[in-house]
Amino acid sequence: MSTDRQTGVDRAVCVYCASSGAAHSDYREAAFRLGQILAGRGIAVIYGGGGKGSMGALADGALSKGGRVVGILPRFMADLEWGHPGLTELKLVEDLRTRKHLMLTGAHAAVALPGGCGTLEELLEAITLKRLGIFLGPIVLVNTRGFFQPLLEMLSRAVAERFMDERHPLMWQVVGLPEEVPDALERAPVWTAESRRFASV
Repeated sequence: MSTDRQTGVDRAVCVYCASSGAAHSDYREAAFRLGQILAGRGIAVIYGGGGKGSMGALADGALSKGGRVVGILPRFMADLEWGHPGLTELKLVEDLRTRKHLMLTGAHAAVALPGGCGTLEELLEAITLKRLGIFLGPIVLVNTRGFFQPLLEMLSRAVAERFMDERHPLMWQVVGLPEEVPDALERAPVWTAESRRFASV
């Protein structure tokens, strides 16, 4: 894969995850393991740049295995000292929209860990862009503690009610453990811009 001009990363996964340190420790442990696993496969991590919660754990896991971690952080968050201090690279941007754009366009795939409204917004935007044939890479949800089950049920309802096409669930894969992510990335169905033909149901 050619080097992305904006991030300088060869092979990278965008990871959406949470900054909350109050959530169950299982979420942070899963994030740490995911960072280790991706680094062990030589896959760089592009994420939101935070130093706390699952975000910090993800970065720490990857860095502990010598992985490359690129954080993309809005300046106001840096001013609040929310950034991780030990990343391979920290890019400061002006707003959340730019952050989301650079995170996804610099990656060949997206992985979502459990999180709050920001994480869910990022995930649903990635799914929307894939539906429109703009982002074509794999999307994997790590369903720690069954967190994503209600969302998956809602997406199934959207298909059943004909708001989405019956082929759209092929856009994402769901795994229970971080250790399953690499295989899920490899076996994800090929998705092309031809999907625009059925983007509108």
